[in-house]
Amino acid sequence: MVPRRWFLWIISLLVIGSLLGACATPTPVPPTATQAAPAASPTAPAAATPTTAPSPTPAPKTKLTIWHAYHTGGSEEQALTQILKNYQQKNPNVEVQVLAIPFDQIFTKWETEVAAGGGPDMFTAPNDQLGKEVRAGLIAPLDDLLKGKLENVAPIGIQGMQVGGKIYGVPGIVKAVALYYNKSTVPEPPKTTDDLLKLVKAGKKLVLYAGGAAAYFHFGWYSAFGGQLADPQGRCIADKGGVAEALQFLLDLKAAGAQFESDLSKGATLFRQGKADMIVDGPWMLGDYKKDLGDKLGVVPLPAGPKGPAKPLTGVDGWYINPNSKNKEAAVALALYIFGPEGLKIYADVAGDPPVRTDVQVTDPLVKTFAEAAAAGFPRPQEAWFDNYWGPFGDMFTAVLEGKAKPADAVAKACADMNKANKFSP
Repeated sequence: MVPRRWFLWIISLLVIGSLLGACATPTPVPPTATQAAPAASPTAPAAATPTTAPSPTPAPKTKLTIWHAYHTGGSEEQALTQILKNYQQKNPNVEVQVLAIPFDQIFTKWETEVAAGGGPDMFTAPNDQLGKEVRAGLIAPLDDLLKGKLENVAPIGIQGMQVGGKIYGVPGIVKAVALYYNKSTVPEPPKTTDDLLKLVKAGKKLVLYAGGAAAYFHFGWYSAFGGQLADPQGRCIADKGGVAEALQFLLDLKAAGAQFESDLSKGATLFRQGKADMIVDGPWMLGDYKKDLGDKLGVVPLPAGPKGPAKPLTGVDGWYINPNSKNKEAAVALALYIFGPEGLKIYADVAGDPPVRTDVQVTDPLVKTFAEAAAAGFPRPQEAWFDNYWGPFGDMFTAVLEGKAKPADAVAKACADMNKANKFSP
């Protein structure tokens, strides 16, 4: 028989053993296929999951260099500056560098630099040399880049940018000369060449241009007296009648007191200062003339002659793209904005330029007059034969107006020289 004290001691040992066993760490059992493994206690704070996408890499800036030949400080330059400011606010990734080139240098400078592999991305000018420069490979064709983007351009604008059926420019402004007059001194503008001559004989001062520009500014008088420059093939037929009579009309105006100026700026200044009552000039001067004459300024088409209406040369201003440019698409996009509805509205309001687009609302009646004059004019030919018009006929006007040749003789020589240059047999 176990003594009582031993029994109590054995019970105590069993209780202590069970307590120690409960405190021991059990051997971990691997989880079964249906059990989830316990998550490990983190040893460091977990990285925060980003809630926003990283900022995209900024688009590279496109740099475009453009040329124009607007008068420094003139209304057309002001219009372009305003348009470009609007464009760059909407297109901050396009940097536009602008360079003004004198008009009498811009075509030669373009031709020289582009032929050497350089030049700006684009330039704007009338389509004076378009055909010549296209044939020399100095203007990029734009049919693909302009496809479906010229729906609201009048047909004369499309035609003015085409050479050989392809389009080489973004058309914007139609230009032809008309007769400006001061309403305060000429209350009733002339409708015919006889009316104009009578006004000059009565003492009204008329300014007309001479020198190399005469072949452009006086082109409209040919048709007024029944003359025609060339047949459809480009053979000169100006010596067949009408052109000599137009030259005699200019001599009659000069004898009556009309002032012929070779310096275009001087002629314009005379009219702006009120020292001339009338001047034959283009819409590119409308904004400037309005600043000086205000409500006194009037415009009418060139007076009709005894054989029909005067038909001045109608040119179209376009933006032309350099075939060397590495940013042709961006250049075309800029050109379409400048000569788009918003841009051409600014040209019309600020500079008085008649738009070639049909979706631009023109409110100024003087701008409308110029648009009508351009629509009724003679579309400037882009064929190669017309390149040989300027030299011979510029010399013709100079010889006649300086009294060195009679009209009929001067026309015959100019026509013969033009046909010779175009390789037509006598």
